[in-house]
Amino acid sequence: MHLLEVNNVTKRFGGITALKNVSLYIDSGEKIAIIGPNGSGKTTLFNVINGVYIPEDGRIIYMGRDITKLSAHERAKLGIARAFQITRPFPGLSVRENVMIGALFGTLSEKINTREALKIADEMLKLVGLYNKRDELAIKLTGPERKLLELARALAMKPKILLLDEIVAGMPPAKVDEIVDLVKNVAERENIAVGVMVEHVIRAVIRFAERVYVLDRGEIVLSGKVEDVMRNPKLREIYLGTRFKGGV
Repeated sequence: MHLLEVNNVTKRFGGITALKNVSLYIDSGEKIAIIGPNGSGKTTLFNVINGVYIPEDGRIIYMGRDITKLSAHERAKLGIARAFQITRPFPGLSVRENVMIGALFGTLSEKINTREALKIADEMLKLVGLYNKRDELAIKLTGPERKLLELARALAMKPKILLLDEIVAGMPPAKVDEIVDLVKNVAERENIAVGVMVEHVIRAVIRFAERVYVLDRGEIVLSGKVEDVMRNPKLREIYLGTRFKGGV
């Protein structure tokens, strides 16, 4: 049994089909990447997995349970966490308090109090390198620091699956490598399955993922081991157009 299964999911917005019969799986502790050009359906897929959208057709199975119609906060308590590309910290709260909220609404939500949630927040802030800014207002963080805050808040939920939405977008190569290695180390230590959405940072895919799914126009058109997908000529065609030939 897979940890998560997306079975023949279709999501429409009016007359537009954003996802069409999408199927994929992820196992415990596994690291996968979802890639594809702008408008391919990656964000919609993540929104369906973590409960922002309910699909018109298909099912989401998590640990053998059909969670297709559960809300995002219900899925969070079950262990599905997400770090968003567009960071939205609570501006009036400190960095530490922002991360604490993740702990209070995650898998331990019914088992811990505020004091224990703050301890988890401190642990996660040390992991991502923001502990020295724990008492600052979150709104004062830089763009890259806010992404680290988003990651820390998601990790504080103690998830079984962590969905990372363009976590390295716009960062220099050295920072990309640093964050990818951080996520890999934490995922392996905590046995967290990670699904990372990547748009153009192929460097992160190669460094991070074990398997890759390629979305194009709402459908999965390629999937497999990273090295096999990266060598497939179809990948270059998807990103650059059919007049370009050869591997990536």
